Amino acid sequence: MGAYDLADADTRRKVDHLLDDMRRAGGMAPVDTEQFWRDNEIAGKDPFGKNIPQCPFGAILTHECVFAELGIEENYYRQEQDAAWALDLNRRYNDRAEAIVGRRLLNEKPRDPTRVWPSVKQLHDIFEATNEWEGGPAGSWWLKQCVQTPYELACLLDRVEKRLERLREFLLPENWEEEKQRLCSLGVPPPLYRGQRGPCTFGCSIFGAENLLLLYYDDEGLFRRFSDVLGRAILERARILDEEAGYTPDIAPRGWSWADDNCCLFTPEMYEAFAMPIHRAIFGRYASAPEDRRFQHSDSAMAHLLPQLGELDLNGVNFGPTLRVSEIRRYLPHAVIHGQLAPFTYSRNEEANMVAEFLRDFGMARESRGLIFATAGSINNGTRLTSMRLLMAAVQRYGRFDTA
Repeated sequence: MGAYDLADADTRRKVDHLLDDMRRAGGMAPVDTEQFWRDNEIAGKDPFGKNIPQCPFGAILTHECVFAELGIEENYYRQEQDAAWALDLNRRYNDRAEAIVGRRLLNEKPRDPTRVWPSVKQLHDIFEATNEWEGGPAGSWWLKQCVQTPYELACLLDRVEKRLERLREFLLPENWEEEKQRLCSLGVPPPLYRGQRGPCTFGCSIFGAENLLLLYYDDEGLFRRFSDVLGRAILERARILDEEAGYTPDIAPRGWSWADDNCCLFTPEMYEAFAMPIHRAIFGRYASAPEDRRFQHSDSAMAHLLPQLGELDLNGVNFGPTLRVSEIRRYLPHAVIHGQLAPFTYSRNEEANMVAEFLRDFGMARESRGLIFATAGSINNGTRLTSMRLLMAAVQRYGRFDTA
Protein backbone atom coordinates (compact mmCIF):
# COMPACT_ATOMS: atom_id res chain seq x y z
CA MET A 1 0.00 0.00 0.00
CA GLY A 2 1.51 3.32 -1.10
CA ALA A 3 1.41 6.86 0.21
CA TYR A 4 -1.56 7.73 -1.99
CA ASP A 5 -3.72 4.94 -0.54
CA LEU A 6 -2.88 6.10 2.99
CA ALA A 7 -3.34 9.79 2.27
CA ASP A 8 -6.08 12.00 3.64
CA ALA A 9 -8.86 13.33 1.44
CA ASP A 10 -7.19 16.70 0.80
CA THR A 11 -3.96 15.06 -0.32
CA ARG A 12 -5.83 12.69 -2.62
CA ARG A 13 -7.74 15.60 -4.12
CA LYS A 14 -4.50 17.49 -4.85
CA VAL A 15 -2.86 14.41 -6.34
CA ASP A 16 -5.83 13.65 -8.56
CA HIS A 17 -6.10 17.25 -9.74
CA LEU A 18 -2.44 17.42 -10.79
CA LEU A 19 -2.53 14.04 -12.52
CA ASP A 20 -5.71 14.96 -14.39
CA ASP A 21 -4.03 18.14 -15.63
CA MET A 22 -1.00 16.11 -16.70
CA ARG A 23 -3.10 13.66 -18.70
CA ARG A 24 -4.97 16.48 -20.39
CA ALA A 25 -1.58 17.88 -21.40
CA GLY A 26 -0.62 14.61 -23.09
CA GLY A 27 1.47 13.19 -20.24
CA MET A 28 3.60 16.27 -19.57
CA ALA A 29 2.92 17.72 -16.13
CA PRO A 30 2.11 21.47 -16.22
CA VAL A 31 5.12 23.45 -14.96
CA ASP A 32 6.80 26.71 -15.91
CA THR A 33 10.32 25.27 -16.09
CA GLU A 34 12.10 28.63 -16.39
CA GLN A 35 10.37 29.96 -13.27
CA PHE A 36 10.90 26.67 -11.47
CA TRP A 37 14.67 26.67 -11.95
CA ARG A 38 14.98 30.35 -10.99
CA ASP A 39 13.04 29.72 -7.78
CA ASN A 40 14.91 26.51 -7.07
CA GLU A 41 18.28 28.24 -7.28
CA ILE A 42 17.13 30.77 -4.69
CA ALA A 43 15.61 28.09 -2.43
CA GLY A 44 18.65 25.83 -2.60
CA LYS A 45 20.99 28.51 -1.29
CA ASP A 46 19.29 28.49 2.11
CA PRO A 47 16.70 25.72 2.63
CA PHE A 48 15.88 27.21 6.05
CA GLY A 49 15.43 30.70 4.60
CA LYS A 50 12.31 32.60 5.63
CA ASN A 51 11.86 34.18 2.22
CA ILE A 52 12.54 31.29 -0.13
CA PRO A 53 9.82 30.95 -2.77
CA GLN A 54 9.42 27.17 -2.80
CA CYS A 55 10.56 23.93 -1.24
CA PRO A 56 14.02 23.21 -2.68
CA PHE A 57 14.02 20.28 -5.11
CA GLY A 58 16.90 17.80 -5.20
CA ALA A 59 15.50 14.70 -6.93
CA ILE A 60 17.48 15.55 -10.05
CA LEU A 61 18.24 12.60 -12.29
CA THR A 62 21.77 11.30 -12.79
CA HIS A 63 23.83 9.36 -15.30
CA GLU A 64 22.40 6.11 -13.92
CA CYS A 65 19.04 6.97 -15.50
CA VAL A 66 20.21 7.20 -19.12
CA PHE A 67 19.62 3.54 -19.96
CA ALA A 68 15.88 3.27 -19.38
CA GLU A 69 15.29 6.75 -20.83
CA LEU A 70 17.17 5.94 -24.03
CA GLY A 71 15.90 2.35 -24.25
CA ILE A 72 19.30 0.66 -24.10
CA GLU A 73 20.65 -2.14 -21.93
CA GLU A 74 22.32 -1.18 -18.65
CA ASN A 75 26.11 -1.18 -18.87
CA TYR A 76 27.57 0.74 -15.96
CA TYR A 77 30.98 -0.80 -16.45
CA ARG A 78 31.32 0.53 -20.00
CA GLN A 79 29.83 3.83 -18.87
CA GLU A 80 32.67 4.14 -16.37
CA GLN A 81 35.46 2.88 -18.62
CA ASP A 82 34.52 4.24 -22.07
CA ALA A 83 34.44 8.01 -21.68
CA ALA A 84 33.52 8.76 -25.31
CA TRP A 85 30.54 6.39 -25.19
CA ALA A 86 29.37 7.75 -21.85
CA LEU A 87 29.54 11.35 -23.07
CA ASP A 88 27.56 10.44 -26.18
CA LEU A 89 24.86 8.93 -23.94
CA ASN A 90 24.89 12.09 -21.84
CA ARG A 91 24.40 14.30 -24.90
CA ARG A 92 21.51 12.20 -26.16
CA TYR A 93 19.95 12.14 -22.72
CA ASN A 94 20.40 15.88 -22.30
CA ASP A 95 18.52 16.53 -25.53
CA ARG A 96 15.51 14.83 -23.96
CA ALA A 97 16.07 16.44 -20.56
CA GLU A 98 16.17 19.93 -22.04
CA ALA A 99 12.82 19.37 -23.73
CA ILE A 100 11.14 17.77 -20.69
CA VAL A 101 12.60 19.44 -17.59
CA GLY A 102 14.15 22.54 -19.11
CA ARG A 103 17.79 21.74 -18.35
CA ARG A 104 20.68 19.68 -19.61
CA LEU A 105 21.40 17.61 -16.51
CA LEU A 106 24.54 15.61 -17.31
CA ASN A 107 28.14 16.52 -18.03
CA GLU A 108 29.09 16.68 -21.71
CA LYS A 109 32.71 17.84 -21.39
CA PRO A 110 35.51 15.27 -21.66
CA ARG A 111 37.99 15.16 -18.82
CA ASP A 112 41.39 16.68 -19.55
CA PRO A 113 43.91 13.91 -18.67
CA THR A 114 46.69 16.47 -18.29
CA ARG A 115 44.89 18.00 -15.30
CA VAL A 116 44.29 14.82 -13.31
CA TRP A 117 46.25 14.08 -10.14
CA PRO A 118 47.91 10.66 -9.83
CA SER A 119 46.03 8.13 -7.77
CA VAL A 120 46.53 8.19 -4.00
CA LYS A 121 45.92 5.00 -2.02
CA GLN A 122 42.56 4.89 -0.27
CA LEU A 123 41.55 3.91 3.25
CA HIS A 124 40.76 0.37 2.13
CA ASP A 125 44.32 0.04 0.79
CA ILE A 126 45.64 0.87 4.26
CA PHE A 127 43.52 -2.04 5.54
CA GLU A 128 44.63 -4.38 2.71
CA ALA A 129 41.18 -4.72 1.13
CA THR A 130 40.39 -4.60 -2.58
CA ASN A 131 37.60 -3.11 -4.65
CA GLU A 132 36.31 -5.55 -7.26
CA TRP A 133 33.66 -5.20 -9.95
CA GLU A 134 30.81 -7.68 -9.51
CA GLY A 135 27.57 -8.36 -11.33
CA GLY A 136 28.62 -8.09 -14.95
CA PRO A 137 28.04 -4.97 -17.08
CA ALA A 138 25.11 -3.86 -14.90
CA GLY A 139 27.02 -4.45 -11.64
CA SER A 140 29.09 -2.21 -9.42
CA TRP A 141 32.26 -2.03 -7.35
CA TRP A 142 32.34 -3.98 -4.07
CA LEU A 143 34.84 -3.64 -1.26
CA LYS A 144 35.79 -7.22 -0.45
CA GLN A 145 36.19 -8.72 3.00
CA CYS A 146 39.89 -9.31 3.70
CA VAL A 147 40.00 -10.98 7.16
CA GLN A 148 37.84 -13.80 8.48
CA THR A 149 38.64 -14.42 12.14
CA PRO A 150 39.33 -12.30 15.23
CA TYR A 151 42.95 -13.47 15.15
CA GLU A 152 43.31 -12.34 11.52
CA LEU A 153 41.71 -9.01 12.38
CA ALA A 154 44.09 -8.46 15.29
CA CYS A 155 47.06 -9.21 13.03
CA LEU A 156 45.71 -6.85 10.39
CA LEU A 157 45.41 -4.07 12.96
CA ASP A 158 49.02 -4.70 14.00
CA ARG A 159 50.11 -4.21 10.38
CA VAL A 160 47.93 -1.12 9.91
CA GLU A 161 49.42 0.49 13.02
CA LYS A 162 52.92 -0.07 11.65
CA ARG A 163 51.80 1.34 8.30
CA LEU A 164 50.52 4.49 9.99
CA GLU A 165 54.04 5.23 11.23
CA ARG A 166 55.17 5.85 7.62
CA LEU A 167 51.85 6.42 5.92
CA ARG A 168 52.97 9.16 3.54
CA GLU A 169 55.34 6.78 1.76
CA PHE A 170 52.56 4.23 1.47
CA LEU A 171 49.87 6.59 0.19
CA LEU A 172 51.66 8.65 -2.44
CA PRO A 173 52.78 7.27 -5.82
CA GLU A 174 56.38 7.47 -7.02
CA ASN A 175 55.68 10.32 -9.43
CA TRP A 176 53.88 12.41 -6.81
CA GLU A 177 56.44 15.19 -6.38
CA GLU A 178 56.91 15.65 -10.11
CA GLU A 179 53.16 15.71 -10.78
CA LYS A 180 52.53 17.92 -7.76
CA GLN A 181 54.88 20.57 -9.12
CA ARG A 182 53.39 20.36 -12.63
CA LEU A 183 49.72 20.42 -11.58
CA CYS A 184 50.15 23.15 -8.99
CA SER A 185 51.78 25.31 -11.68
CA LEU A 186 48.61 24.79 -13.75
CA GLY A 187 46.44 25.82 -10.83
CA VAL A 188 44.89 22.38 -10.33
CA PRO A 189 44.17 22.01 -6.59
CA PRO A 190 45.52 18.91 -4.86
CA PRO A 191 43.03 16.27 -3.66
CA LEU A 192 41.70 16.53 -0.12
CA TYR A 193 40.00 13.93 2.05
CA ARG A 194 36.68 15.12 3.45
CA GLY A 195 34.36 12.16 2.95
CA GLN A 196 34.46 8.45 3.60
CA ARG A 197 32.45 5.25 3.59
CA GLY A 198 31.17 5.36 7.16
CA PRO A 199 32.72 3.47 10.08
CA CYS A 200 30.03 0.77 10.30
CA THR A 201 29.91 0.08 6.58
CA PHE A 202 33.69 0.12 6.24
CA GLY A 203 34.13 -2.17 9.25
CA CYS A 204 31.56 -4.63 7.89
CA SER A 205 33.32 -4.65 4.52
CA ILE A 206 36.70 -5.42 6.07
CA PHE A 207 35.60 -8.09 8.57
CA GLY A 208 32.12 -9.12 7.44
CA ALA A 209 28.85 -7.82 8.87
CA GLU A 210 28.02 -10.84 11.02
CA ASN A 211 31.59 -11.15 12.23
CA LEU A 212 31.75 -7.53 13.32
CA LEU A 213 28.40 -7.57 15.11
CA LEU A 214 29.26 -10.76 17.01
CA LEU A 215 32.69 -9.40 17.87
CA TYR A 216 31.04 -6.82 20.11
CA TYR A 217 29.77 -9.67 22.32
CA ASP A 218 32.72 -12.05 21.92
CA ASP A 219 35.66 -9.63 22.22
CA GLU A 220 34.62 -6.07 22.97
CA GLY A 221 38.25 -5.06 23.44
CA LEU A 222 39.12 -6.02 19.86
CA PHE A 223 35.89 -4.41 18.64
CA ARG A 224 36.93 -1.12 20.24
CA ARG A 225 40.52 -1.48 19.05
CA PHE A 226 39.28 -1.83 15.46
CA SER A 227 37.38 1.44 15.92
CA ASP A 228 40.42 3.18 17.39
CA VAL A 229 42.80 2.13 14.60
CA LEU A 230 40.23 2.99 11.95
CA GLY A 231 39.74 6.47 13.37
CA ARG A 232 43.46 7.11 13.57
CA ALA A 233 43.95 5.92 9.98
CA ILE A 234 41.28 8.32 8.70
CA LEU A 235 42.79 11.25 10.58
CA GLU A 236 46.32 10.49 9.45
CA ARG A 237 45.36 10.10 5.80
CA ALA A 238 43.49 13.42 5.96
CA ARG A 239 46.43 15.14 7.68
CA ILE A 240 48.91 13.99 5.05
CA LEU A 241 46.77 15.15 2.13
CA ASP A 242 46.17 18.47 3.87
CA GLU A 243 49.91 18.89 4.27
CA GLU A 244 50.52 18.04 0.59
CA ALA A 245 47.98 20.71 -0.34
CA GLY A 246 49.81 23.27 1.77
CA TYR A 247 47.33 23.46 4.64
CA THR A 248 48.11 23.62 8.32
CA PRO A 249 45.43 22.53 10.83
CA ASP A 250 44.36 26.11 11.54
CA ILE A 251 43.63 26.93 7.86
CA ALA A 252 42.57 23.54 6.46
CA PRO A 253 39.17 23.48 4.71
CA ARG A 254 36.36 22.43 7.01
CA GLY A 255 33.57 19.87 6.81
CA TRP A 256 33.13 16.10 6.60
CA SER A 257 30.60 13.66 5.15
CA TRP A 258 29.90 9.96 5.69
CA ALA A 259 28.10 7.30 3.67
CA ASP A 260 27.18 4.64 6.20
CA ASP A 261 24.28 2.42 5.12
CA ASN A 262 25.29 -0.46 7.42
CA CYS A 263 24.85 1.61 10.56
CA CYS A 264 21.29 0.25 10.66
CA LEU A 265 22.73 -3.12 11.76
CA PHE A 266 24.26 -1.69 14.93
CA THR A 267 22.44 -1.37 18.23
CA PRO A 268 22.88 1.98 20.01
CA GLU A 269 25.40 0.30 22.34
CA MET A 270 27.42 -1.03 19.41
CA TYR A 271 27.24 2.30 17.67
CA GLU A 272 28.47 4.09 20.78
CA ALA A 273 31.45 1.74 21.05
CA PHE A 274 32.43 1.64 17.38
CA ALA A 275 31.18 4.64 15.39
CA MET A 276 30.75 7.46 17.88
CA PRO A 277 34.42 7.71 18.92
CA ILE A 278 35.33 8.07 15.24
CA HIS A 279 32.64 10.68 14.63
CA ARG A 280 33.76 12.70 17.63
CA ALA A 281 37.39 12.59 16.55
CA ILE A 282 36.78 13.47 12.89
CA PHE A 283 34.21 16.16 13.54
CA GLY A 284 36.36 17.48 16.37
CA ARG A 285 39.17 18.13 13.92
CA TYR A 286 37.31 19.05 10.75
CA ALA A 287 33.76 20.07 11.61
CA SER A 288 33.54 21.49 15.11
CA ALA A 289 32.00 24.88 14.28
CA PRO A 290 28.23 25.18 13.82
CA GLU A 291 28.63 26.20 10.17
CA ASP A 292 30.99 23.33 9.27
CA ARG A 293 29.45 20.64 7.08
CA ARG A 294 28.56 17.51 9.08
CA PHE A 295 26.73 15.26 6.63
CA GLN A 296 25.63 11.64 6.76
CA HIS A 297 24.05 9.49 4.08
CA SER A 298 22.52 6.28 5.44
CA ASP A 299 19.68 5.09 3.22
CA SER A 300 18.61 2.44 5.69
CA ALA A 301 16.23 1.96 8.61
CA MET A 302 18.34 3.54 11.32
CA ALA A 303 15.83 5.56 13.33
CA HIS A 304 17.14 3.88 16.49
CA LEU A 305 20.40 5.83 16.06
CA LEU A 306 18.84 9.28 15.72
CA PRO A 307 19.50 10.29 19.36
CA GLN A 308 23.23 9.65 18.91
CA LEU A 309 23.34 11.42 15.56
CA GLY A 310 21.53 14.27 17.28
CA GLU A 311 24.44 14.56 19.70
CA LEU A 312 26.68 15.15 16.68
CA ASP A 313 24.39 17.98 15.51
CA LEU A 314 24.53 16.87 11.88
CA ASN A 315 23.55 19.71 9.57
CA GLY A 316 22.92 17.64 6.45
CA VAL A 317 21.35 14.17 6.20
CA ASN A 318 20.08 11.71 3.60
CA PHE A 319 18.38 8.87 5.46
CA GLY A 320 16.29 5.88 4.41
CA PRO A 321 12.65 6.03 3.32
CA THR A 322 11.33 4.43 6.52
CA LEU A 323 12.14 7.63 8.41
CA ARG A 324 9.87 10.64 8.34
CA VAL A 325 10.79 14.31 8.14
CA SER A 326 9.19 15.04 11.52
CA GLU A 327 11.08 12.15 13.14
CA ILE A 328 14.43 13.36 11.81
CA ARG A 329 13.69 16.96 12.72
CA ARG A 330 12.95 15.98 16.33
CA TYR A 331 16.59 14.97 16.84
CA LEU A 332 18.35 17.10 14.23
CA PRO A 333 16.91 20.60 14.38
CA HIS A 334 19.72 22.14 12.31
CA ALA A 335 19.96 19.51 9.58
CA VAL A 336 19.00 20.10 5.98
CA ILE A 337 17.01 16.95 5.23
CA HIS A 338 17.56 15.50 1.76
CA GLY A 339 14.54 13.22 1.41
CA GLN A 340 12.21 11.46 2.04
CA LEU A 341 10.97 10.20 -1.37
CA ALA A 342 11.34 6.42 -1.55
CA PRO A 343 13.76 5.61 -4.41
CA PHE A 344 11.60 2.73 -5.62
CA THR A 345 8.55 5.01 -5.79
CA TYR A 346 10.56 7.18 -8.16
CA SER A 347 12.19 4.43 -10.21
CA ARG A 348 8.85 2.65 -10.69
CA ASN A 349 7.36 5.98 -11.77
CA GLU A 350 4.42 5.62 -9.37
CA GLU A 351 2.89 8.97 -10.22
CA ALA A 352 0.23 9.20 -7.50
CA ASN A 353 2.58 8.00 -4.77
CA MET A 354 5.33 10.38 -5.87
CA VAL A 355 3.08 13.41 -5.50
CA ALA A 356 1.57 12.07 -2.26
CA GLU A 357 5.03 11.59 -0.76
CA PHE A 358 5.95 15.16 -1.64
CA LEU A 359 2.78 16.50 -0.03
CA ARG A 360 3.46 14.40 3.08
CA ASP A 361 7.05 15.60 3.43
CA PHE A 362 6.34 19.22 2.62
CA GLY A 363 3.53 19.24 5.16
CA MET A 364 5.94 18.06 7.85
CA ALA A 365 8.61 20.62 6.89
CA ARG A 366 6.44 23.63 6.09
CA GLU A 367 6.90 25.29 9.48
CA SER A 368 10.52 24.41 10.23
CA ARG A 369 11.68 24.37 6.58
CA GLY A 370 15.10 22.88 5.94
CA LEU A 371 13.85 20.19 3.52
CA ILE A 372 15.35 19.57 0.10
CA PHE A 373 12.83 17.21 -1.46
CA ALA A 374 14.94 14.38 -2.81
CA THR A 375 15.18 10.62 -2.76
CA ALA A 376 15.86 8.94 0.58
CA GLY A 377 18.84 7.19 -0.96
CA SER A 378 20.07 6.74 -4.52
CA ILE A 379 18.24 7.62 -7.71
CA ASN A 380 18.01 4.44 -9.78
CA ASN A 381 17.76 3.53 -13.44
CA GLY A 382 14.14 3.32 -14.50
CA THR A 383 13.31 6.79 -13.18
CA ARG A 384 12.00 8.81 -16.12
CA LEU A 385 12.35 12.47 -16.96
CA THR A 386 8.56 12.80 -17.10
CA SER A 387 8.48 11.69 -13.44
CA MET A 388 11.00 14.36 -12.54
CA ARG A 389 8.85 16.91 -14.36
CA LEU A 390 5.79 15.72 -12.41
CA LEU A 391 7.56 16.35 -9.12
CA MET A 392 8.69 19.76 -10.34
CA ALA A 393 5.04 20.52 -11.10
CA ALA A 394 4.02 19.32 -7.62
CA VAL A 395 6.61 21.59 -6.01
CA GLN A 396 5.56 24.56 -8.11
CA ARG A 397 1.85 24.04 -7.48
CA TYR A 398 1.77 22.78 -3.88
CA GLY A 399 5.22 23.53 -2.44
CA ARG A 400 5.36 27.30 -2.55
CA PHE A 401 5.71 29.00 0.81
CA ASP A 402 3.81 32.11 -0.24
CA THR A 403 0.68 30.03 -0.90
CA ALA A 404 1.18 27.15 1.56
